Amino acid sequence: MRHQTIHVADANGVRTLTLDRPERLNALSHTLVRELTEAVKAAGRDASVRCLLLTGAGRGFCAGADLGEGGMRENDPARQGERIARDMDRLHNPLVRALAQLEKPTLAAVNGPAAGGGMSLALACDIVIAARSAYFVQVFGPQLGLVPDMGSSWFLPRVAGRARALGLALTGERLSAEQAAQWGLIWRCVEDAQLLPEATSLAGKLAAGPTRGLGYLKRALEAGELNDLDAQLNLERDLQSVASRTADFTEGVNAFNEKRRPVFKGR
Repeated sequence: MRHQTIHVADANGVRTLTLDRPERLNALSHTLVRELTEAVKAAGRDASVRCLLLTGAGRGFCAGADLGEGGMRENDPARQGERIARDMDRLHNPLVRALAQLEKPTLAAVNGPAAGGGMSLALACDIVIAARSAYFVQVFGPQLGLVPDMGSSWFLPRVAGRARALGLALTGERLSAEQAAQWGLIWRCVEDAQLLPEATSLAGKLAAGPTRGLGYLKRALEAGELNDLDAQLNLERDLQSVASRTADFTEGVNAFNEKRRPVFKGR
């Protein structure tokens, strides 16, 4: 499929989706959001894809919503509010859900500014690696008088804690990649030249893993945010029962007993 605003590439079980509007710092136009959502869903349907890598073209990861897009502003405040809510329902929220619900590992390689919805997009991935020159910023409240969206109000307190989440959201201060790593907001900060090599290497390792088992693992950790201990123990039991029936589990046990590296097939 031909795309206008993203680039799709496959290699060794890794599907790389590159936001490709570098002249706009990969701002989230309606077209980009639609294409990215469908590409994420397509990766979920494709058994050959065992890890998803998301990055941006040019000097930025994603500047958030494209506020300069035609029709973005309405003269009537009521109509504008209705349009924004409608766009969130049909465009932005389905993208976040598609990423969060993908039962395959997802990795964001943040190569520059990740602002507003761009920060949300990165946090919706399982693992985030950022270049040292990259930064994260919550522009919603301080600059626009808006509520953090695309999942930021959910992701941010869970990865940064309430105090830091409120500080970032209320002040709009830039958070460097190095500080984000120290806070546990992201997995790792690396030198700029090493971002794609590091991200590609990690994505390759994830793609070579027991894909279905990793999907169950993601489901368990996500549920643990809300479950009490008893409910989580029951969920672990149920998911373990399913995971232990996979061919990859059998391969893992055989490899352990034979003292060799397992060769997982993702099934």
